[in-house]
Amino acid sequence: MMKTLDRLPVGTLVMIALTLGLAPFVPEPHVWQKLKMLVAGTLTRPVDIFDLLFHGVPWLLLLAKVGRQASLSRG
Repeated sequence: MMKTLDRLPVGTLVMIALTLGLAPFVPEPHVWQKLKMLVAGTLTRPVDIFDLLFHGVPWLLLLAKVGRQASLSRG
């Protein structure tokens, strides 16, 4: 899994996070809307949970990549 993450370019992950991770942009990004629902306790419908995962995974991959690069550069 880490080898696959290491092969993914950071620029590609940034572009995926900014496009798929924030789409649709109007009236607010889906990931933001679903995170607010999660905090409010209203994220109960399966389609909403799927939306959170679908729009959240690009951000999680980007964070994992940046964290992995940081840990590799330290030691």
